[in-house]
Amino acid sequence: MDEHPDSLSEMPSNTATGHVEVPARKRMHLRTYGCQMNVYDSERMAEAMDAAGYDLTDDVNDADLVVLNTCHIREKAAEKVYSELGRIRKIKDARAAEGAETLVAVAGCVAQAEGEEMARRAPVVDLVIGPQSYHRLPELMAEARRDNRAIIETEFPDEDKFAALPARKPLDLKGATQSQRIRARTAFLTVQEGCDKFCTFCVVPYTRGAEFSRPVAKIVDEARLLVDAGVRELTLLGQNVNAYHGETQEGGTASLATLLEALSEIPELARLRYTTSHPRDMTDDLLAQHRDNPKVMPYLHLPFQAGADRMLAAMNRKHTGAEYRDIVARIREARPDLALSTDIIVGFPGESDADFEDTMAMVRDVTYAQAYSFKYSARPGTPAANLEDQIPEDVKSARLAALQDLLNAQQLSFNTSCVGKTMPVLLERPGRHDGQLVGRSPWLQSVHVASDASLLGQIVDVEITSGGPNSLAGTVHLPDTRRDARTAA
Repeated sequence: MDEHPDSLSEMPSNTATGHVEVPARKRMHLRTYGCQMNVYDSERMAEAMDAAGYDLTDDVNDADLVVLNTCHIREKAAEKVYSELGRIRKIKDARAAEGAETLVAVAGCVAQAEGEEMARRAPVVDLVIGPQSYHRLPELMAEARRDNRAIIETEFPDEDKFAALPARKPLDLKGATQSQRIRARTAFLTVQEGCDKFCTFCVVPYTRGAEFSRPVAKIVDEARLLVDAGVRELTLLGQNVNAYHGETQEGGTASLATLLEALSEIPELARLRYTTSHPRDMTDDLLAQHRDNPKVMPYLHLPFQAGADRMLAAMNRKHTGAEYRDIVARIREARPDLALSTDIIVGFPGESDADFEDTMAMVRDVTYAQAYSFKYSARPGTPAANLEDQIPEDVKSARLAALQDLLNAQQLSFNTSCVGKTMPVLLERPGRHDGQLVGRSPWLQSVHVASDASLLGQIVDVEITSGGPNSLAGTVHLPDTRRDARTAA
C-alpha cells in the first residue's frame, strides 16, 4: 500500500538525489446527510482535504478516509449513524487484512451531540468532529494517525472557521460526481450559522451554537469565485438566514436585504435564493428585495411548524397563527407570483385534534407549492423531550397521512397550474434519457426538456407542456438566431 507520512503536509525526500518525492494522493469517501448546510460543509471539507492530498471517491470500499457528515434532525439519527459505522468497520477490517489503512471520521451535528459516547460505542471511529471545527479536519486526522487514538473535537472554537478554509476553486467536471456537476451551475453558500430562537423541539442551538453572520465582503468574494467557476444560481444558507447581520467593510452591520443587493451586483450571477427563514425576521427591506430585485427568485421557504397558537407557544416559536398569516399576506402583496414552502410538525406533545385541525386550516388558507412534514420525535437535550402528554405513534401517523394528502394535492395543483406558461429555466444536468436535460424553474421545480448538452448552464425559455406531482416537462424556445445556428451546425 501507499505509505502515509505522519503529517498530511510532510513529503519524503530522496537524500541521495535531493529529489523531493510527491506522495501519492489518497482517496476520500464523503457521505452527507440532512440539510443544505451539510452539503455546503461537505464541499468545504472536500476542498480542505483536497489541499491535504485526498481525492473524492464514490466507492467506500476503495477509500483511505471515510467521512460521515451527519444530521441530527431526523428521527433516530444517531442510531442510523452507528448502524452505518458497523458496515464501515467491516470494510476497514477487510482493508486492514490486505495491508491498507482506513481512517474514519464522523462530522456534523450527530458528532457534536454524541461526542465521547460515539468514541466509546464505535471504536472504528478515529475522529469525532463538530460542525464548527471541520476546518481542522486535515490536522486532526493527522493527529489521530500519529497518536493512534480517537480524537474528539466538539468545542466551539473562537476562530472563524470560514477564514481558515482554503479558497473556493473551480470544479473539475471530468472527475466530478453527479451532485458536484449540479453544484457546478447552482451552489449553496453559508452566510449565517446557529440560532438564538431556541424552539423547544430543536437541537440546532446546541449543535451549531449561537447565531454568527459572516462579513459581507467575505461572502461576496466567495460568491465571485463560484460565479467565475460557472455558477449561475446561489442559495444563501443559514439556520436562521433572514436574521443575518454581517459586518460591512465600513464597520457597520448589513441585513440580509443588503447582502442580497450586494450579491446581485455580480453581473454573471443570474439568480439568488435563501433558506431557512423565520417568520419574525421577514423585514420590510427584505420584502422590498422580493418586490424590486429581479435576481431574487419568487420562492420562499417559511416554516410555521404548527397552526394552533397553543402549540406555537409550547414550541417557543414567538409568533401566532394570525401573525404568520399577516406575514404571508405582506409577502404576496410585495411579490404576487411568489410560491411558498414550509416545515410542519404533527404530534407535538399535547397536540389535540382541534390543534391539528388548526394546522390543516393554515395549510388550506395559505396553500404551498412544496412542504416538509414530520411526526414529532424527541431530541435528547431539548426542552420538548421532557414534556408530558406525548402523542401516541398511531395518532401521529394518522395525522401525518392526512396532512400529506392535503400537501401533495396542493403541490400537484401548483405544478399543473404552470401548464401553458413559458418560464425561464436554468438547465443544470443531463436527464436519465439521452437527449434530455433537467433544469430548475424560478419556483424550484425540476423541469425536463428535450435538448442536447450544448445548453447546459444556460437559462432558456421553456413552455410547460405537463405537470406531475414532483416535476414539470416542457419545450425549449430558443431565439431565432440560436435556432438557426443550431440547425446550420
